[in-house]
Amino acid sequence: MREASKKRTTFETEIEMTVNLDDPNKVEIDTGIGFFDHMLTLFARHGRFGLAVNANGDLEVDGHHTVEDTGIVMGQLIKQALGDKKQINRYGTAYVPMDESLGFVSLDISGRPYLVFEVEELTAKVGDFDTELVREFLQSFSTHAGITLHARVLYGVNTHHKIEAIFKALGRALGEAMTINPNIQGVNSTKGVIES
Repeated sequence: MREASKKRTTFETEIEMTVNLDDPNKVEIDTGIGFFDHMLTLFARHGRFGLAVNANGDLEVDGHHTVEDTGIVMGQLIKQALGDKKQINRYGTAYVPMDESLGFVSLDISGRPYLVFEVEELTAKVGDFDTELVREFLQSFSTHAGITLHARVLYGVNTHHKIEAIFKALGRALGEAMTINPNIQGVNSTKGVIES
């Protein structure tokens, strides 16, 4: 079973997390930031993987450290759970409509972290969530997972819908990329290795 757990403690956050790529039944998220919990739940459900997150951060400052550090730990655990990456599809792409908004994510579990983020005209907050933290989460996640990640909102009006479309598309694209494909022999690379 492709599973990994970690507890990470700093002066700013304390995070306990487990990911299980092959058992999507357990999704339990508590970061203290309601909208972020909602997005992570959508991410895991649409990615068809198990995710348990318990994060306590310095929310009296703001949500930045909690969101960023959650992305760090999640990236590390996805990378660990994928192991040698043998027989995974490696690539994943998804378009997700959310009412008037259309989100797009394309990614490569390449070992080469890179983020392209093209999202315009978000309101500053959704609930208590600072919307600029969407990019921070994706940056820390892609860096620590070793994923090349392209995320766009092609169009939309409502900020909640735009962000939701991104997280759903991220889940679906990642789920596709992590899937074991019996038609692939070894690692899905002409190099014969996907480097970390």
